[in-house]
Order: sequence, then C-alpha cells, then structure tokens
Amino acid sequence: MIEELKQLGGAAPRTGDLPRGSAVAVWSLDTTRGVIGGHEAEGAEALLDADERKRAARLVRADDRRTYLASHLGLRVLLGSYLGTAPEEVRLVREDCPNCGGPHGRPAVAGGGVHFSLSHSHGLAYLAFAAVPVGVDVEALPGAAAVADVLSSLHPAEVAEIGDLPEDGRRVALARVWSRKEACLKATGAGLANGLVEPYVGAAPTPARVPGWTLRDLPAPPAYAAALALRTA
Repeated sequence: MIEELKQLGGAAPRTGDLPRGSAVAVWSLDTTRGVIGGHEAEGAEALLDADERKRAARLVRADDRRTYLASHLGLRVLLGSYLGTAPEEVRLVREDCPNCGGPHGRPAVAGGGVHFSLSHSHGLAYLAFAAVPVGVDVEALPGAAAVADVLSSLHPAEVAEIGDLPEDGRRVALARVWSRKEACLKATGAGLANGLVEPYVGAAPTPARVPGWTLRDLPAPPAYAAALALRTA
C-alpha cells in the first residue's frame, strides 16, 4: 500500500518506477501554485487534450476552471514521468461504464500501463497511481446545511452513526464518509449514478470493510478528509 503522501511542487517530480502489486503512489497538489511540476500553470491548456479543454471551458467560475486546469496539468506531469513521455503526449481515454456500457467510465491511459485517479476540492488535489484499479478522493469539510441535505441519502447505518454524533462532529464524519464512498465509486467507475447508499463505508475513524477492496483514510490538512480504495480481488 501507500508508503507516504508525496507533494507535487514546482519542480519536475521524481516519481521513480511505476507502482507494482499492491503498492500505491499518492500525491497531493496545491492547485493555486503558479508552477506545477516544472510547467507554468497559466499554460496548462496547451498541454491538455481537446476533451479536457472543453470540460474546462464549461466551468463558469474562474476558480473552478483554474483548479481543473491545474489538477489535470499535475496529472499529466505525473503520468508522463511514470510512463517516460511528455505530459502533452499522454493519451487519455474512458473505459466502458459499468452501469450502461457507454464510453464514459473510469478515465484511463490508452494502452494501459498504469491505473490512476484524481480528485480536487477547494484548492487541493490528490492523485493516485497503481497497478490495479484505484480510487482517491479529497473533500473539504461541508457546512451544516450540506450535512442536512446529504445525510438522508447515505446508507441507513451511516445515517444513524452520524446522527448520534454531536452537531460539531457531524461535518467531520460526513466528509469522512463522502471521501470513502467517492474513492470506491471512482475505483469501480460507477460514479454517483446509483446514489450514495452503497457501498457501506462507515462513519467511524476506521473504514468499514468493502469486499474486494482495500479502503483506508489518507492524511489530509485540517478541514479536509481523504480516502483511497484499491482493488484486492
């Protein structure tokens, strides 16, 4: 599993070899940086493909657009380093959706070679790389209104677990549950199409067991929660 949480800064990263077996490489990125992995963040669009540029253009808020561009620049820098190619030469595709079979499942590298996952929230991105399907998620702590809105959509046991907590602990617990679920759903490619009830991941400090997956929480700055899911079967 993961040995340490690495930081992608302004210099070109030293990624080392591709992860093998059950090893996972997880990187964090401050998406407000001016230089990311040796590349100017302002020039990120030039290194992205047409689909990434279209997705960025659809984002209305400038902060959201910058976060998307910076995190995808970081993804390409790291993939390029692992695969021994330039960031702009990494060709990304979509796997088939496990729900409907359409071409909008997990993002992947054309031809394989490495599995990856990307998540970003409020100026912070996490990126994970592995030899098997992997999902990573980072979440900023939600406000009280968000807790009230989302709570009823979770697994009944998670609803009860969070509901039993004092009000000031519910935000932390919901961020913990949300990041665990998103990590699992990104790893499978299922996304949120089937809702948030399954899988049950638990609100306790230690994640619940999810059959076929290793699920664990990741170190995160104050006011964030992060989790990683790795296929084991």
